[in-house]
Amino acid sequence: MTGSGNWTWLLPGEHPVLVDAGVGHAGHLEALAALAPSGPALVLVTHVHPDHATGAPAIGARWPAARFAKWRWPDRDRTVAVDWAALDDGQRIETSAGPLEVVHTPGHSPDHVAFWHGASRTVFTGDLLVLGSTVVIPASHGGSLADYLASLSRVAALQPARALPAHGPVIEDPLALIDHYVVHRRQREHHVLEALAAGADTVEAITARVYVGLSPALVAQAHDSVLAHLDKLEAEGSAARDERGHWGLR
Repeated sequence: MTGSGNWTWLLPGEHPVLVDAGVGHAGHLEALAALAPSGPALVLVTHVHPDHATGAPAIGARWPAARFAKWRWPDRDRTVAVDWAALDDGQRIETSAGPLEVVHTPGHSPDHVAFWHGASRTVFTGDLLVLGSTVVIPASHGGSLADYLASLSRVAALQPARALPAHGPVIEDPLALIDHYVVHRRQREHHVLEALAAGADTVEAITARVYVGLSPALVAQAHDSVLAHLDKLEAEGSAARDERGHWGLR
């Protein structure tokens, strides 16, 4: 699910700031210690999914003065045993490289945020963008495709020159990738509508028509993607779900 692993991003200086906490691997802690011996003063977490947040307690245990901050998601924040400070949309966070601005970008999760460095037109995107892949919208666990598309539009409006994601290589043309994502989601929605018109009326049946030859390991992920599209179509009045949980065109 995380490809070759996770990126965390360190802004060094007198009060180092770390974007995302990793998962607590000893090698990650040693790399942090080499770059910032006193540890990060502040850890900004893009969202509370395990590959981004579960390293926070290990960082806090090694550097007790470290502070942790994220957008609130009360139902999930308690799964990571640190004292979270709440981030707000538009909040400015001072770093040695200049201020970062908090940009609420829900969709992949309700608490997802990006961090915008206006001086360099660089955006830390967490799981909003991944070069060479699409982003999972876990509709059964708080994901929203409508919110995700709105978040893409909001980040595009910043006109970023570079994106630093949590997975995969640095994105040197984030606007092109965002355009690609929007086209891809539009095409996927068309396929879901075609499946509904052909009589497929469950998430499983629609997935089988839309994702032909899918690896069994990816079926659950595809179910969530289809559900995300159905939820969006239902909110827009193009699809409806009956009392049995079966879907159809409206």
